[in-house]
Amino acid sequence: MPTTLEAESTLTDRYQTTVPETVRRALRLGKRDKIHYTIRPGGEVVLTRAESSEGDDPVLGQFLGFLARDIANHPERLQAVDFGLVQRLRSLVGEVEIDLDAALSADDE
Repeated sequence: MPTTLEAESTLTDRYQTTVPETVRRALRLGKRDKIHYTIRPGGEVVLTRAESSEGDDPVLGQFLGFLARDIANHPERLQAVDFGLVQRLRSLVGEVEIDLDAALSADDE
């Protein structure tokens, strides 16, 4: 018979709470992960890890998480971008206009 784990947390004045470590481990939650709530008719609430949406890239998310941790742990490693590099990049892209909000698609090849 599976073991039932229980945990509790307290709401702040702003109705926020910390997800207890046992729950985070059981649901394999990390920073910025989303939580899904299912409220049943009897008032019972089921908390599950939300499935990532189709637009989420798990590899990119892990890489960005790695960068965030590295910056937080080693802020002394941050360096300003060299002006020479900026000029070199501009020379490579020329006058190409880029819409950063446009969706990427394999059909655009």
